[in-house]
Amino acid sequence: MPQEKPGPGRGFVPLAIAVLTVSDTRTLTDDRSGDTLAERLAGAGHRLAARAVVPDDVEAIRAQAGSWIDDPAVDVVITTGGTGFTGRDVTPEALEPLFDKRMDGFSAIFHRISFDKIGTSTIQSRATAGVAGSTFIFCLPGSPGACRDAWDGILLQQLDYRHGPCNFVEIMPRLDEHLRRSST
Repeated sequence: MPQEKPGPGRGFVPLAIAVLTVSDTRTLTDDRSGDTLAERLAGAGHRLAARAVVPDDVEAIRAQAGSWIDDPAVDVVITTGGTGFTGRDVTPEALEPLFDKRMDGFSAIFHRISFDKIGTSTIQSRATAGVAGSTFIFCLPGSPGACRDAWDGILLQQLDYRHGPCNFVEIMPRLDEHLRRSST
């Protein structure tokens, strides 16, 4: 990652982003939410590092996301689905234990954006985010609209090194400082 100072004239830094759809009913051929994310991240200049669909199962979700977290070639994991309140909605339960740090502001901003579009129905989402090691993880609801809202309203800017006054890309080289410090 570049270490230059924030400001105009910085170049774009493409990230490797993995997309995980959590669903008991979707496949890669009919996964509109995953398609929405893949199209938007590619359109922004990022690279789709990997894509998968897993059932609403804690171990399956954790295993797939965990393999990407452990892969130094993956910068960001975005999940879609499993953030509601039904018995099968377990994405936060699967992934939050992997977080070294929670990103409470992501959920707050997501709900603010969502409220403007769907009103109080936004309260039915448990969208969450955090950092695991040196990987950002964003857990989005399973609708294409929610994926568009999160990408267009938050992730497009925060995953762009040129965005000021600050963005996620510029802090990526320091995300795992606590891990490196404890290993010395």
